[in-house]
Amino acid sequence: MPVPERPKTAVPPAPSEPSAPSVPAARSASSAPPTLRERRRATAVREILDAAELHITEHGPEGLSLRAVARSLGMTVQALYHYFPNRHALVTMLVTKGYEDLFAAVQAAVDSTADSAGGTAADSVADRPFVSRLLDAAEGYRGWAIAHPERFKLLFGTPLRDYAAPADGASTMAARRMSTIFQRELFGGFSLEQLAAADMPPLSPQFRAYLDQLPPDGPGVLPPPAIALLMEAWGRMHGMVVLEVFGHTSFLGDHEAELFHLAMRNMLADIHRRIPGSADAVEAGAV
Repeated sequence: MPVPERPKTAVPPAPSEPSAPSVPAARSASSAPPTLRERRRATAVREILDAAELHITEHGPEGLSLRAVARSLGMTVQALYHYFPNRHALVTMLVTKGYEDLFAAVQAAVDSTADSAGGTAADSVADRPFVSRLLDAAEGYRGWAIAHPERFKLLFGTPLRDYAAPADGASTMAARRMSTIFQRELFGGFSLEQLAAADMPPLSPQFRAYLDQLPPDGPGVLPPPAIALLMEAWGRMHGMVVLEVFGHTSFLGDHEAELFHLAMRNMLADIHRRIPGSADAVEAGAV
C-alpha cells in the first residue's frame, strides 16, 4: 500500500531514458483502430515482458539482462532496443506491470469472496463489512507475493543498482492505483470527521504541513491523522509479508497463514479503536 511519492522527493529519471514504450501521440489521440504495424509491436512488447518476467523468476531482479532476454526470444539485443531503448525502460515497464498485476490480485481476492456470498459481485462487496473486505485484500496481497516472490522483490526489495524510477511516471501511477484499494477498505466506513478525530499522538507542525500538501488523488484526500494510520497499517501488513517471502518465518511451517490472519485482525482492531465510533464496524467484521 505504498503512498505515491511527491515529485520533489522522487528520484528523477535520466534525461535520455523514457519511462516506457508508447504509441505515437497522433494514434493514441484518435479512435482509429491500431494498424498492423502497431499490433505487431504490441505483441512483441508483450512477448519481451513475458520473457523478462520469466528471466527475473529464474535469476532474480538483479540478474535481469537485455541480452539474455533477447536471446531467449531468438532476437538480437539490437532488435530489442527498437522496443526498449535501454534496461531502465524495460525495468520501468516490468515494475508498472507488477503493480497492475498485484492490484488485480488484491481486487480479485475481494471480489471472489463477495461472489461466494451470493448475488452480484458489486452488491455483495457493497453489503459486506469493510473489516472483512480489508482482510480479503490483505490476503490477496500476501497470496500474490508468495506466488511471485522475485517479482515482489522487484517492487519492494533492494533497489536495482543505477536504476531510478521516473518521477510521477507509469510505475508511480500504477503504485498509486494499487494503494487506493487499501485506503478504501481501511477507511471506507468512516467519515472524514471521524478520521480527523482519530486518537493519535500529536503530529509535529512540519509533518502535518507536509501531509497537508500531498496530491489529492491519493492519500492527500485524507486528514493527516488518517494518513499516518494508513502508513502504519501498510507497514504492519507489508512487514509480515516481507518476513514470509524472504523466508524469515519459515520455522512456523504450515502456520504462517494463520499468523498472518491473526496479525491483520489485531492490526485492524488497534487502528479502528483509535477512530471515534468505530466499535460497531470492528465487531461487524469479526470472522
